[in-house]
Amino acid sequence: EYRRVKRPLLMNIEGNTAGMADNMNVIMVTSALQGEGKTFTSLNLAFSMAMELDRTVLYVDGDIKHSSGGALLGVRDDQPGLVDLLESESISVRDVMLNTNLPNLRVLPAGHVHENADELLASKAMTRLISELSRRFSDRVIIFDTPPLLQTTEASVLANLMGQIVVVVEAGRTSQTAIDQALQHIGRDKIICTMLNKTKRHHMRKYSGYGYGYGYGSRYGSSRTASTQSS
Repeated sequence: EYRRVKRPLLMNIEGNTAGMADNMNVIMVTSALQGEGKTFTSLNLAFSMAMELDRTVLYVDGDIKHSSGGALLGVRDDQPGLVDLLESESISVRDVMLNTNLPNLRVLPAGHVHENADELLASKAMTRLISELSRRFSDRVIIFDTPPLLQTTEASVLANLMGQIVVVVEAGRTSQTAIDQALQHIGRDKIICTMLNKTKRHHMRKYSGYGYGYGYGSRYGSSRTASTQSS
């Protein structure tokens, strides 16, 4: 399923779409609420994209206060990362970027806990960092695991910096109202994908234009739907 989800995102980076946005190689993975599976999705997208022959991937653990991606990857709690990078101009991306046992996958962990972590995410330092990552590493896909859109104001600021946004929706839990409110926090000049997660296979057909439980639209600046199965 994630091979199907990643393909349109990669095509957007290549410019094979009707619309274009800045920083197309920077993909924000978020949700309306906590616990819908955005970290699960972020990591699986990163793993799948890292299997591409001509792509390198940087996974950024950007949900600083509720970080779990780094722990799942075996990163130490005291490992410097995104927070330290935003705090200090003397630290570079290469100083805190970690290699993995996948040759094409790098990790930028959340870093040390900071009382102003949310404010750092919305700072000018973050704007500069996104621009640097997008332009300096133009051949790389950057996957940003970020806070939920309805639970922090900083997530909306981050959304304005990203080129593509994947909004993970938990099947059977997240209301249509919550989804609509979350999408209102994203600018209309973005490529937006909504991805259904934790879906039972026999329920997936009603979301799909195909027989095998997968659908993906192609409209620019509006919600595009993909159904996937959590496993």
